[in-house]
Amino acid sequence: MMGRVTSLGPGDRVALLVPGSTLYLDAVHRMLAAGVVPIPLDPRLTDDERGRILAGLRPTLEVTDEQALLDLLMTLPPPGLPLARPMHCTSGTTGTPKGVWSGLLDRGAAQALVDEERILWHFRPDDVNLVLSPLYHSAPLRFALGTRLAGGRVVVPGAFDPAVVTAAIAIERPTTMFCVPTHLQRLFALWDAHGWPDLTSFRLVAHAGAPCPTDVKRRLIEAFPPGSTWEFYGSTEGQFTACRSEEWLERPGTVGRARPGRTLTTDSDGTLWCVVPQHARFSYFDEPDKTAAAWRETEMGPAFTVGDHGRIDEDGYVYLDGRREDLIISGGVNVYPTEVEQVLGECPGVHDIAVYAAPDPDWGQRVCAAIVGEATEDALSAYARERLAPPKRPKTYTFRPDLPRTLTGKVLRSEL
Repeated sequence: MMGRVTSLGPGDRVALLVPGSTLYLDAVHRMLAAGVVPIPLDPRLTDDERGRILAGLRPTLEVTDEQALLDLLMTLPPPGLPLARPMHCTSGTTGTPKGVWSGLLDRGAAQALVDEERILWHFRPDDVNLVLSPLYHSAPLRFALGTRLAGGRVVVPGAFDPAVVTAAIAIERPTTMFCVPTHLQRLFALWDAHGWPDLTSFRLVAHAGAPCPTDVKRRLIEAFPPGSTWEFYGSTEGQFTACRSEEWLERPGTVGRARPGRTLTTDSDGTLWCVVPQHARFSYFDEPDKTAAAWRETEMGPAFTVGDHGRIDEDGYVYLDGRREDLIISGGVNVYPTEVEQVLGECPGVHDIAVYAAPDPDWGQRVCAAIVGEATEDALSAYARERLAPPKRPKTYTFRPDLPRTLTGKVLRSEL
């Protein structure tokens, strides 16, 4: 733990770089109740990545091991109503990390935020939430905290392992879980080979994070209890839609309609804009220009965009035409090519580089890099291991005499 302190005050920020656990969840809950804002981060980040992300966020504290987490808990009051949202980080298409900052909430806004999630997902005291994704991601942390606030129990088996998850389903009898399509594909493969568990305890299985293959979606609907499976569309900045699988069956491809309290519209170019309640508004921490670019005034109130494109039918159902420009979604994890290019572009022997996605049957997409220069694959792989977290490291390298570019110099990733 860096910058050890005896107490923290409202508005202070604490970087969490430890694996998810029930202790982790307790620390997040207690911090938010005290108005202290956690910054959940991947503990696998390299020193270089950590420094680059945290430089502009200026945390009061960095927690990097479990003992430090225990020490932190000793300074915090009992858990109560969260008076802030965690500050998750999003790179955006520029590759520059930004902290999504909601500031401190008054008790009315704080209660509205909790009530909104509880009403939508029907969190209740007898819920058992099974955590499949790392808790530093916004969606699994939101579902776990919502369960806890309703008086339910949260089970954190650790790093995703299909066999461990299957055992937890049998022993813990969970009622809810959030997952990404890659989780479902790996679970279904195991169950096909070794037998399917009893899934009747589930009342809610929500998935998001990446487009779900149609065959996986249909198996999900068939496998879990009727009415239990949902998809939603959102981002680190905010939540947009929710969709029962039965609605998807009637309108294949939709990600649902706007959540209560939100209004979705599109520009002439298909850019999606979302009006949200006051308690769901945000800025990019200490980034007024980037904040201004994300928001605009409308007749219905302030609306924001994360640059996604889509269309909305006459009944209000949203269909995504494309994720943010150039974004790679690998196993439900967002990877921004620009960030990877900036790092690997410094590797000796690299004269030019372009990072792009290729379809992958297990991960949805895999990260690929096209290289111009004398650097070898071994050298690039070693360089990446030192400076990039595992999801960002290219799985495939190709070597070219040059890169396809437009007349203005933009790389034609679609040709790669």
